[in-house]
Amino acid sequence: MMDKQPLIIFTLIFLIMMSAYFSATETAFSSLNKIRLKHLTNSGHERAQQVLNVLKQYDQLLSTILIGNNIVNILSASLATILFTTYFPKTGVSISTLVMTILILIFGEISPKSLAREVPEKWAMLSMPLLKFFIIILSPLNFIFTQWKKLLSNIFSFDSSESITPEEIKMLIDEAKHNGNFSETESKLIKSAIEFNQLCADDILTPRVQLIAINLDTSKETIQSLFYTTGFSRLPVYQENIDHIIGILHEKDFNLYKDLPTYSLSQLIKPIIYKTANSKISKLLLTFQQTQTQLAVISDEYGGTLGIVTLEDILEVLVGDIWDEHDTVIHDYKQLNENTYLFNGQTSLTKLSDTLNIKIDADCNSVNGWIINELGYIPKVDEIFNFKNLTIKILNSDSRQVTQIIIIIN
Repeated sequence: MMDKQPLIIFTLIFLIMMSAYFSATETAFSSLNKIRLKHLTNSGHERAQQVLNVLKQYDQLLSTILIGNNIVNILSASLATILFTTYFPKTGVSISTLVMTILILIFGEISPKSLAREVPEKWAMLSMPLLKFFIIILSPLNFIFTQWKKLLSNIFSFDSSESITPEEIKMLIDEAKHNGNFSETESKLIKSAIEFNQLCADDILTPRVQLIAINLDTSKETIQSLFYTTGFSRLPVYQENIDHIIGILHEKDFNLYKDLPTYSLSQLIKPIIYKTANSKISKLLLTFQQTQTQLAVISDEYGGTLGIVTLEDILEVLVGDIWDEHDTVIHDYKQLNENTYLFNGQTSLTKLSDTLNIKIDADCNSVNGWIINELGYIPKVDEIFNFKNLTIKILNSDSRQVTQIIIIIN
């Protein structure tokens, strides 16, 4: 037996190294970044493509690693028992168990898994040649375990969906920002792009009560004054009332023809687009591009005017508020201290929810609409009410709407 001890010791070292290999490979394949691998594949990296191919048969991969790891661990424990019982006939088994547990934990599990987690893609690609060999020689056992998995799947019902939800993507973006891969601006822009497809016209429209529009019979002097005072380059034109908007008047067209004797407002207005409240803004943006227009009227269920959406409204979803030299800057909210916020009544309910990290289910779009919906009436100045962990105080309101509120987080 003595002459075989060097061979046993060498075999034990080899088996512990194989245990480390299987442990590191398992961690690498379970934590690697598929997107990074696809990028490497597109750059012509052959090993990256091999890793992606193996990942398509993840069950086979996992069973190969687990079978291999268990085989080498059992063999190493058996050989260590033989070795230690040679020197310690009575306590050899106990000593072997203690020593091998420590060795396998440190060198066969914890250390290789920690290292592989730091560079999962590199280790996965490095492990491919040996891994492909084990997949082939262990294929009979893999087949048995695959059939066993199918049996379990028939007995138990599992949700096998692997699609990533928008919320999960946002969490990944937050993690990337925390790690320094994205700046605050980049993070907000990507999140806005994710939310872009989910928003409808009624989420961003300017409501009819805030519309500045002109009648078909409005005088040239009044129109000129409106263009000057509002700073708008386009004005909706209606006939009879605001529910019958018939077109858009461009300031440049108005200035070009206003002094001509044959001036006629009906001849200057451009056709307008009509959309419903549930129209996706992504499709509305495409319509703007195709028709070369920048404004659409949003109709309610009765065919009346609910409001308007402009190209600028859609772009602001992505990049935030856009102000020009004619705009009076109105901030949606202002943080007064750690737990106190000042909100404008026209701030979107989505922005309030995101800012305060609170879920609000309401059939309305603005803070003003939410408060009126919550109370059932238009509250007066200094009126206070509670909602979940929030204390809300009405700072400004009139007979039609709430214009400013104070929110305190309790």
